[in-house]
Amino acid sequence: MASVKGGEKLEAILKGMAAKLSTGSAVRVGFLEGSTYPDGTSTPMVAAIQEFGSPAQKIPPRPFMRNTIADNGPGWPKALAKILEATNYDAKRSLDLFGHAVADQLQASIITFSTPANAPSTIARKGFDAPLRDSGHLLNSVEVEVKD
Repeated sequence: MASVKGGEKLEAILKGMAAKLSTGSAVRVGFLEGSTYPDGTSTPMVAAIQEFGSPAQKIPPRPFMRNTIADNGPGWPKALAKILEATNYDAKRSLDLFGHAVADQLQASIITFSTPANAPSTIARKGFDAPLRDSGHLLNSVEVEVKD
């Protein structure tokens, strides 16, 4: 039978970890409300239209967010656990670091997304065929927010 010594020290350590872990409760990554293009168009709306498509506008779905989740999501729990350990269980700092790592993955998905291709009229207007990439605004609008 195993025995544990130093119960008071262990209890103090666990209480300290619990206090640190209670400082952050959520992280949001993506296109947050209030973000707009220079003309006032909602960035989250544009991202949603690109993600799910718009038959009325003849825009096919370009699931860059779902691809990010499918490709990277399985590794997120272990990544967050490593970040928590590296930050001595500082929840707010860990969630911020984790959120920025996910934001980088989301931006990489935007940069590499290629199928379906742009329509010939879009290619002619832009001068190149790169779905989700035109002015760079969508790419640069990926944000991270940690809530307490």
